[in-house]
Amino acid sequence: MTFRRIFLIAGLLLILFLGMLSWNKRTRVLDDVATTLGLEVTGGALSLVNSVKDTVRGTWEHYFDLVGVREENQRLKAEIQDMQARLLATGEELAELQRLRRLMELPSNDAWKAVGARVLAGRLGPNGILDSITINRGYTTGSRPDTPVVTQLGLVGRVLRASPHSATVLLLTDPGSRIAVISQEGRVSGILSGQGSHQDLEVRFAQLGTPVNPGEVLVTSGLDGKYPKGIPVARVISAEPSNYNQFLTIKAQPLVDLRTIEEVLLLEPTGITRPNMPGGPRPPFVGPLLPGNRQTRS
Repeated sequence: MTFRRIFLIAGLLLILFLGMLSWNKRTRVLDDVATTLGLEVTGGALSLVNSVKDTVRGTWEHYFDLVGVREENQRLKAEIQDMQARLLATGEELAELQRLRRLMELPSNDAWKAVGARVLAGRLGPNGILDSITINRGYTTGSRPDTPVVTQLGLVGRVLRASPHSATVLLLTDPGSRIAVISQEGRVSGILSGQGSHQDLEVRFAQLGTPVNPGEVLVTSGLDGKYPKGIPVARVISAEPSNYNQFLTIKAQPLVDLRTIEEVLLLEPTGITRPNMPGGPRPPFVGPLLPGNRQTRS
């Protein structure tokens, strides 16, 4: 492009500009258009800025709200966990209270004193080969060897050995356990022997021809001198004549679920004896209440 053409274009543009300027001075059309356009652009920009500002502010406030909600949620979760722990503890205390109340229903006479104890563990240490439990009473707190151990349901066993503050209780299911028993209804006597954990008990030396029915309760007879008379021990499962001797073969199950006991009672002898007066009243029943609150016969 030559200098002349450039000069002509510049001159035409100048003339056009001057003409538009003169026309705008008379009509002010361009000023109005520019003002309107500038106002529109400025308004749009300000609206955009305000929208962004509101969005940022809302996001920021929402973030703080979420932080507050999260903190509140964590606090409520902690309170719920604490309440659940308290509820579980209360439920456990209530269950223990109910068990202890049932234990306290155990009737006895002056010759025996009931002392409560808590079960600490099952088979433990050197006694692991025995069907046994460990309790939190020793010979300084009333637990001496051969002390009978019961619950509100019946006999558990006897103290085998004791330290100053704990003791091992030999359960009636242990093969080394021997208990003199008598049937509640037929008054058939025998020796109840343990056969091991999860095995039925066995009554030995029960004479043939004597009535023993399934479901009948066996109670301590007191003839062995180790247990008070009348403590429920087991329930008869079956009674059949033996093929090898003149005795019955009697199978029984413990009345106490030995796998779930948590508290027990120790029956300590007090040394008090009551004379049996001819024709006088029978001595009070010793041991848990039998089904139907019936008392055993002497």
